[in-house]
Amino acid sequence: MIALEHFPALNASLNGATAALLLTGYGFIRRRRIAAHRACMTAALLTASLFLTSYVYYHVHTGSTPFRGRGWLRPVYFAILLSHTVLAATIPPLALVTWLRGWRSRHPSHERLARWTLPLWLYVSVTGVVIYLLLYRLPSGE
Repeated sequence: MIALEHFPALNASLNGATAALLLTGYGFIRRRRIAAHRACMTAALLTASLFLTSYVYYHVHTGSTPFRGRGWLRPVYFAILLSHTVLAATIPPLALVTWLRGWRSRHPSHERLARWTLPLWLYVSVTGVVIYLLLYRLPSGE
């Protein structure tokens, strides 16, 4: 079993892996490599699902972590956190519907939805890593 104090780094790693898979999958579809695109997007959905499970487990057992930053960094952190949180709530259903449409070869509707899903999901994945760095790796008093 993983100790609770390791979960934030695990969660950030899962977010980073999701972002990398999304970008790689996008690169594959741009080169018309459909099977590789499907594999990457399926893996992104799985890593994001693992993240969500791990995130909920961690926060059920520990609660929230207060932000220690001060000065100009404080409003920046909370702006990132707010936008991340609002958009993160939309990603699970949006990603699942987008993935299902692609999996079922409903390409026109998949492509239309993916144009929204990809940038939003990337933003949430990347800002998840940024939030981790600001919350857990920022030196005290910064």
